[in-house]
Amino acid sequence: MDKGKIIILSAPSGTGKSTIIRQLMEMPDLNLGFSISATSRSPRQGEEHGREYYFISEEDFRDRVARGEFVEWEEVYAGTCYGTLLSEVERVTGSGKNLIMDIDVKGGVNVKERFGDDALSIFILPPDLDTLARRLRGRATDSEEKIAQRLAKAEYELSFADRYDRQIVNDALPEAVSEVRNCILSFLGK
Repeated sequence: MDKGKIIILSAPSGTGKSTIIRQLMEMPDLNLGFSISATSRSPRQGEEHGREYYFISEEDFRDRVARGEFVEWEEVYAGTCYGTLLSEVERVTGSGKNLIMDIDVKGGVNVKERFGDDALSIFILPPDLDTLARRLRGRATDSEEKIAQRLAKAEYELSFADRYDRQIVNDALPEAVSEVRNCILSFLGK
């Protein structure tokens, strides 16, 4: 059985990346397996350990970093870490599935550098920051202070877009999904 390839999707919070990934996962011809990231943040309503994330304590997270168990990790917000366990990469690609990774911009750049031509990196862009602000407020999950933090972080994250293989603007979801799908099919040689 051939090992699967790696597809990296990164974007500022609220850009629609998770929605795009959910739709891609339903396309059998892409043969995707999802990389479940580890995080030190608390679960949001409806989230379950081992489904959306591996929810672990900050102390456990840092212990695993020290043991070299992550292919990438980042302290995204103070005290809130996210990362991809090497065991997750091996679990999915070893099964012959193509691994789709939903990771932050620095992690995406690091994974691309580590895996080279075996990885495709795609950056999802918002049409503009005003649209992104509306999307974040529409979620109704964050305070205005948290939204302001996310927008400031988004400006920083956008500076990484040109370090990705492809950049796709999510102005209209069906078109963005189609464009990402076509990039993946081309990368897989289909």
